[in-house]
Amino acid sequence: MSKSENTPTPLLPFSSDYMEGCHPAVLTSLIRTNLEHTFGYGTDEYTASAKEKIRLAAACPDADVFFLVGGTQTNSTVIRCLLRLWQGVIAADTGHIATHEAGAIEAGGHKVLTLPHSLGKIRAEAVDRYVNDFLADGNHAHMVAPGMVYISQPTEFGTLYSLKELTAISDVCRRHGLFLYVDGARLAYALASPMNDVTLADLARLTDVFYIGGTKCGAMFGEAVVIPDPSLLPHFFTLIKQCGALLAKGRLLGVQFDTLFTDGLYEKIGSDAVGYAARIQDAVKACGWPLYLDSPTNQVFPVLTDDELCALEKEADVSFWEKADEGHTVIRIATSWATTEADVEKLIALLKTIRK
Repeated sequence: MSKSENTPTPLLPFSSDYMEGCHPAVLTSLIRTNLEHTFGYGTDEYTASAKEKIRLAAACPDADVFFLVGGTQTNSTVIRCLLRLWQGVIAADTGHIATHEAGAIEAGGHKVLTLPHSLGKIRAEAVDRYVNDFLADGNHAHMVAPGMVYISQPTEFGTLYSLKELTAISDVCRRHGLFLYVDGARLAYALASPMNDVTLADLARLTDVFYIGGTKCGAMFGEAVVIPDPSLLPHFFTLIKQCGALLAKGRLLGVQFDTLFTDGLYEKIGSDAVGYAARIQDAVKACGWPLYLDSPTNQVFPVLTDDELCALEKEADVSFWEKADEGHTVIRIATSWATTEADVEKLIALLKTIRK
């Protein structure tokens, strides 16, 4: 028997959007600059160029821009540096910092103050009510004070905050003196969605800090933290170092984001992924499977029987989301910038076969 006959057929890759390396243009740039001698810690010319391109894209010429390696590292660093010792951060109970970051925020000394979600989102009214109830409590001096609101765009469910919703949350935060921080781990897919009406410039105008995700959006690794008002965190570079989040070979981050923000690549990179996810979602509906919810970005959430899931997992790599009931499971099918039309067609054909 030949070696090829012993090699199992690869599963169709739909478990997440960070399983591939990086966009070919990014890899080309990394290879081209690999042997260059540049200054470290992000003081190189490529990082400077990336910062300027991001400022231009966000219509925020005075913003500070910093590059970190990963999402959890970025969230924990930003939140730790913004909050005072007695403060916590308001987030949806499904928010990434509340569920899948291993208690990183709490380990940094700050409590995550969760609110019930609606399609992965929190409402301005709920934030306002939480703060008012806190202040009205005669024992609030003994309690963790809300100091920040954390949201993600898109949410963990692939849903989007509209400009109206984001503006309302921003208004509440400013009225109560809370920081507004937006996690943009999958921001490219939000920007590419036909349902989106929030731009980078809107984020710069309405938030105190936001980050532009690279790890899930075409970079090998890296996230770009944007601080529209540099006076907010004047010593952030030093604080990044203190948090163990400063990459000595900072050029590797700068080169990647300089490429992603050349010729609008970042805002284009999610288009195919969003379109492919829409096709898969339509196929799921056509097959008669219920959806946990409708997602307008790059994630699809069908509800399968456990037997159907067992059959699907023999040929496709998908993510467990949660148990719907004793006999049904919610799964996540995720597309990415690297998803191919051929794999989408194979997955749709597989879904039709399983649902017969």
